[in-house]
Amino acid sequence: MSRRCELTGKGPMTGNNVSHANNKTKRRFLPNLNDVTLQSETLGRGFKLRISAAALRSVDHRGGLDAYLAKAKDVELSANALKIKKDIAKAQAANA
Repeated sequence: MSRRCELTGKGPMTGNNVSHANNKTKRRFLPNLNDVTLQSETLGRGFKLRISAAALRSVDHRGGLDAYLAKAKDVELSANALKIKKDIAKAQAANA
């Protein structure tokens, strides 16, 4: 399981631990990933995703999973999230 957010593409970053003596050693900054189930109003079911805490706040701010995926760029989304986005778009086209 990779340490990458399925919605934003946020992954590990590198940097330095800096001691009081200004010694520098490499370290990794890992994203705060959570396993969550997000509900789609259009499809009427939930999807299990591994997303960052910041992405979860963004989903709530935009008004749910459907609205978030409608505005999200395809290059940032994982293959699983991209499939969900296409299913939602197909269902919305069928309902309209």
